[in-house]
Amino acid sequence: MEGVQAWVSKHKLGTIGGIWAAAVGGSFAANNRSSTPALKPSLRLIHARMHAQAITLSVLSGAAIYHHFHDQMEANRQPIGGLTGR
Repeated sequence: MEGVQAWVSKHKLGTIGGIWAAAVGGSFAANNRSSTPALKPSLRLIHARMHAQAITLSVLSGAAIYHHFHDQMEANRQPIGGLTGR
């Protein structure tokens, strides 16, 4: 798990772009299977893009929350004012 976290930390933009592209593809595939054949492919692509944007925003929000709490935990581990615990 640490290897995955290290890779994601190193390639943040690529990870987010990959998630976005996978979300567009998945949403477009799901929309093609839907029971509304009257939708044009351009409209299906627009819907897929909107779904992908929502997924990307949720991933970015989750990453921001994780980063915030990770920084708080690191700050709590460091001694305050240079004290060594004596």
